[in-house]
Amino acid sequence: MQESVQPPKRVRRRASRAAGPAKIEAVPAPTGVSIEVPQPVRRVSPVGPPPRRQPNRRLVAIASIAVAFVAVVALVAAVMVMLDQQRGIEAKQDRERRFVDTAAQSVVNMFSYTQNTIDESVNRFVDGTSGPLRAMMTQDGNVENLKLLFRDTNASSEAVVNGAALEKIDEIADNAAVLVSVRVTVTDLDGNNAPSEPYRMRVIVHEDDNGHMTAYDLKYPDGGN
Repeated sequence: MQESVQPPKRVRRRASRAAGPAKIEAVPAPTGVSIEVPQPVRRVSPVGPPPRRQPNRRLVAIASIAVAFVAVVALVAAVMVMLDQQRGIEAKQDRERRFVDTAAQSVVNMFSYTQNTIDESVNRFVDGTSGPLRAMMTQDGNVENLKLLFRDTNASSEAVVNGAALEKIDEIADNAAVLVSVRVTVTDLDGNNAPSEPYRMRVIVHEDDNGHMTAYDLKYPDGGN
């Protein structure tokens, strides 16, 4: 019996190298071939609008000051116009009030007296008249006759104005018509009061060039026509 012969085992040889990283040997480039080294990519910034032109700051400041100045002038002018209108309104109201006050005071002076103040009361009334009313009162001794009439009453009289209102103004003649409502009470020497009498009168008041107002004419009873 024959014995089987086994082939001999192959022994692997271990490659031995020095410790450390393996050296990479540069492989020479083929002759006639150029190798381009890639360049780093540069970022391109996006294209924007062109830079704005800087304004002239001095001109801007001058323009702003000019606009502000014009606005202030316009405001001052508006305020002055308003004040002038207000003064005109107040002057008109004051003039109308003086017309009414003059008419009311004239009626009170005409009807109010005492036995001890007849002369003063009649003179006060006459001094506050002008025009046709004054001419009527001063002619033919009417002033003295009125004083005698008051003395013959042996009484005193008091007038109280219940109301007075401006009716119209004649700007050409500087006259105003004022309606006056008055109540007159006569008291005898014993202190007894007679029933008061109401009167309605239309008093024409005149304003002279100096602004002085007087009773120019009057119509009664009931204000006349």
